[in-house]
Amino acid sequence: MGYYDQDYENYNSKRQKGNRGGWFLAGLVGAILGGLLMLFALPTLSNFNFLPYDMDLGGEVNQQEDGIASTGEVKNVSVEVNTAITGIVDEVSDAVVGVVNLQEAGFWNETGEAGTGSGVIYKKDGKNAFVVTNHHVIAGASQVEISLSDGTRVPAEILGSDELTDLAVLRVDSEKIKQVAQFGDSDKVKPGEPVIAIGNPLGLQFSGSVTQGIISGTERAIPIDSNGDGQVDWNAEVIQTDAAINPGNSGGALINIDGKVIGINSMKIAQSAVEGIGLAIPANLAIPIIEDLETYSEVRRPYMGIAMRSLNEVSSYHWEQTLKLPKDIESGIVVMSVEPISPAAQAGLQELDVITEFAGQEVKDIIELRKILYKQEVGNTVEFTYYRGGEKQTGKMKLGEQDILGS
Repeated sequence: MGYYDQDYENYNSKRQKGNRGGWFLAGLVGAILGGLLMLFALPTLSNFNFLPYDMDLGGEVNQQEDGIASTGEVKNVSVEVNTAITGIVDEVSDAVVGVVNLQEAGFWNETGEAGTGSGVIYKKDGKNAFVVTNHHVIAGASQVEISLSDGTRVPAEILGSDELTDLAVLRVDSEKIKQVAQFGDSDKVKPGEPVIAIGNPLGLQFSGSVTQGIISGTERAIPIDSNGDGQVDWNAEVIQTDAAINPGNSGGALINIDGKVIGINSMKIAQSAVEGIGLAIPANLAIPIIEDLETYSEVRRPYMGIAMRSLNEVSSYHWEQTLKLPKDIESGIVVMSVEPISPAAQAGLQELDVITEFAGQEVKDIIELRKILYKQEVGNTVEFTYYRGGEKQTGKMKLGEQDILGS
């Protein structure tokens, strides 16, 4: 029995080794055959769209997404964002300057700094260079200086300023001006587009500060009370960005990735619950204002010569009893008085007339009328629609010129 058991164990051991060798050989042959089969079958499967990709004879992979094939080699793309930003800053930073508001104060009427802001050198013409900044930066100044990037102070002359749009233009000697910024097309700005803000937050000790962000929104309307009477006089159209803009940044540049100035930083919503909301005057709105200030020292705005109230500020009782308006008239402006010999007087407008259309556009309220009016040229003749005693009438008016906020 002992010999039998030993022989039997030897036989089983050899048999198991033989089986393992056979299985390995069979698996290897199967893998080779399977690989060859797939190699020959792939083109056929690709032709019948059984694969998530196509193969061409050149060995390129054609990825298919939602039924749309795109061809080409896969490449790794590296964008040097930091290099792009630093390049833009190098090109523009010297054109962004500090603006120092100097005012007389004290018993001896000594001149001292009343505040600082920022400005952008946008033009160099012979011996003169021109700087745009905010009206509120230079308001009340007896003298103004600009501070260059190297700390040099240069006296500046205020050519003109406009409270309504919060813009002002300065003129300086061009001898030490080395760099001029270029304006871009702010109408092409889109939300999500990267931007850079350059200015002097919190004073000249932080001059040339650079912050980065994106365009958060365009064509934002911010109510402006220019004369402090508690009534909104104007809705300023601004660009919203999340690039950090702080006191002292006012008048600085908002720059796109092409290195062009697309906005003049103007204000920030400074509330404890609000973060990352900066506002800038779009370049395309600023340019005509700048040109007027540079040429005429004021903004040439069309003028009608009336005092007015929005219809929505008048009680509904007077709509029917006093103004005798039809029930389908729900918006417009009420003429409260007419200046003698004004364009409105010459056009025949009278007290308690209700203007509902102007220059072919519907008039909803005072702000809307000013928006339409200020897009016209001085001297233009425009048609308007109004109601008098409940009767619809039309008229024509040749616009005059007025350099203060008025209609």
